[in-house]
Amino acid sequence: MKVGIISFAHMHAHSYASYLQKHPDAQLIAVWDDDSRRGEEMATAYQLDFYEDLQVFLLSGIDAVIICSENAKHKEHVIAAARAKKHILCEKPIATEIADAREMIQVCKEEGVILQIAYPVRFAPVMENVKQIVQSGALGDILAIDGTNHGQMPGGWFIEKELSGGGAATDHIVHLMDLVRWMLQDEVKSVYAELDTHFYEIEVEDCGLVSVEMESGVIVGIDPSWSRPKTFPTWGDVTMRIVGTKGTLDIDVFKQHALYYNDRVLKLQHLPWAVDMDERLIGDFVQNVREVRPPSITGEDGLRTLEVVKAAYESHRLKQVVTINKVHFSS
Repeated sequence: MKVGIISFAHMHAHSYASYLQKHPDAQLIAVWDDDSRRGEEMATAYQLDFYEDLQVFLLSGIDAVIICSENAKHKEHVIAAARAKKHILCEKPIATEIADAREMIQVCKEEGVILQIAYPVRFAPVMENVKQIVQSGALGDILAIDGTNHGQMPGGWFIEKELSGGGAATDHIVHLMDLVRWMLQDEVKSVYAELDTHFYEIEVEDCGLVSVEMESGVIVGIDPSWSRPKTFPTWGDVTMRIVGTKGTLDIDVFKQHALYYNDRVLKLQHLPWAVDMDERLIGDFVQNVREVRPPSITGEDGLRTLEVVKAAYESHRLKQVVTINKVHFSS
């Protein structure tokens, strides 16, 4: 199976490229990037063919693409790949606008190609275990979930709204909402959010608190802030406290690490030793394409989390609770 990467704008492209090159059933052969200097550098680093023309890239013999362009460009790149009959793994969020996400999903359906969304935290072994515990009923009825997805402020295009779609809320709400939907098999009913910019002099939000009510009545709290300092030993965290009628479960997804006091660079660092979730995400996508299986994380999964993000912005603007009006697809 031959794979190409569309853009190295997102830092996750490096992880995906590394694991594709290690996969016994995949061959990473090509890169396209609208930043030709970056594309050429990545082609050299990973020994790939670089293409300046997207259509020529899509005709280069690849079977699938991984899209790591800026959020606002996902629609253009997903649709181009789908029209060329390439299977797709798209970085999160699926898009910056709900209408765009819906069109992307529809085009991929029409062309008969896989559209999988990159939510790798599902593949963290601890989260697979947590899902089993929750669905087994061991915690009883789930009453509430309190979650964080803190991070360092990434800078670059992430803080340019026309390219990213927003700040910390766009970047981090989606991971936790995907986990909640996946674990509970439940959908969001309403959202209330307060967002602000406190940590940095930027034009998008860098902090906030989001309250979500699920259709089942479960209450979910999310802190998606870019609040980790530059000296923090890792990029950030994903934590959850799940409260049930029979017990409470505390989760720290990145707890498994060694603490490295690195005198050479005068920095404290986390060195993770758990199974890498990006590697498992790539393995799952490759297997889905090779076996012609439905995607494990669908375009609709991406749409549902985007609906929450957009509702959070609307709630912040209106200073009131916003009810989710889910987009439905014709069969």
